[in-house]
Amino acid sequence: MANKMISKPTDSELEILQVLWENGQSSVRFVNDQLAERREVGYTTTLKLMQIMHEKGLVQRNTDARSHIYEAAQERDATQRNLLGTFVDNVFSGSAMDLVMQALGNHKASKDELDQIKALIEKMENEG
Repeated sequence: MANKMISKPTDSELEILQVLWENGQSSVRFVNDQLAERREVGYTTTLKLMQIMHEKGLVQRNTDARSHIYEAAQERDATQRNLLGTFVDNVFSGSAMDLVMQALGNHKASKDELDQIKALIEKMENEG
């Protein structure tokens, strides 16, 4: 898979990427069926979006079979890091603390989530 994302995905493209990350290589029909479970979407719309995503380098396409098979060009965690970094820079002036404070202030974290956050902080403190 590619190491660097060529283009930032739109919300609709992220929705398609989620399907591909969760299910692996998939046909347009399969992706469309998965999207249709959440909202009304036409097959031709999904096809066009996936063709655009291929042009942008967001997905790879295997044309060996009659029905083209697509897969994400970048793994989920790499895309998340890329988007989060841009988001933190643009919205929180590069402050991870402001992001975390905002997220925790607007979302009631479960005890398990808070324990995981504490464990991550301890790990980071021990490494640094």
